[in-house]
Amino acid sequence: MTQSRLASLTLQGFFAFGLALLSSFAASAQQVSPSLPLLFDARERLARPDLSSLVRLRFLTSVDFPPFNFTDQNGKLSGFDVDLAREICSELEISDKCQIQAIPFADLKDALAASQGDAVIAGLAVTPELRRQFVFSRPYLMLPARFVRNLAVPLDGKTAAALAKHPVGVVRGTVHEAMLAAFFPAIQAQAFDTKDALLAALKERKVDAAFADALQLSFWVSSPASAKCCALFDGPYLSEQFLGEGMTIMLRQKDSVLTAAIDHALATLSRNGRLQEIYLRYFPYGLY
Repeated sequence: MTQSRLASLTLQGFFAFGLALLSSFAASAQQVSPSLPLLFDARERLARPDLSSLVRLRFLTSVDFPPFNFTDQNGKLSGFDVDLAREICSELEISDKCQIQAIPFADLKDALAASQGDAVIAGLAVTPELRRQFVFSRPYLMLPARFVRNLAVPLDGKTAAALAKHPVGVVRGTVHEAMLAAFFPAIQAQAFDTKDALLAALKERKVDAAFADALQLSFWVSSPASAKCCALFDGPYLSEQFLGEGMTIMLRQKDSVLTAAIDHALATLSRNGRLQEIYLRYFPYGLY
């Protein structure tokens, strides 16, 4: 089985840009407040299982999926998932028993199966095959699809309906191409072979808008590469059919108590705002 990421990211250039942004994240987060949709019912209270017999909790991640997990300029393991793992341990009052280890992404599944770790937090896409072998926490983040528009193009409206008579670019053969066709059949889709070709065409006004992964688009419109040509437009758009179940934590099937404990922690962090704080730390311009 080939493991896959939840989102298909082109990391060349994005990683360097992401590191450059980290120094300005705190200031940016104070200027804007992009909201993180709650994935847990605010009225829901999940019981916290007894973890007194737990010897340790070993989170496994990787270092090639910024801004979720990467090695920073000081060689320190960092990222959204890394900070979230630490917050989960803090909420469960087991920080002294927690470890976070980075290994190659391709080795995560086998390492968990061999009990070389207890939980994988690395943007691993949930598949039926993985569900036959492992269990997953409740999702803590969804990666939506978004439109991005060229600001030089006049649009008659502020919703996707305004794009009906405009050429909209999409990367060929992706879930976003299929999702665009299913959600917006009236839009004139123009396919490109790569994300870079798509964004270049948008910047040069060869298309008036594009439809793609919100994570990539959010960083691109805020980067020097876009030259302030464009902005996110309408949305976000979520679809489990096209985009999957969202960001989750994978555990062994026998660890039902630990899974329930992690669900409790995620629900609490969502309700008390600490999940939102981590989100703003790494996504100051917002995905939604």
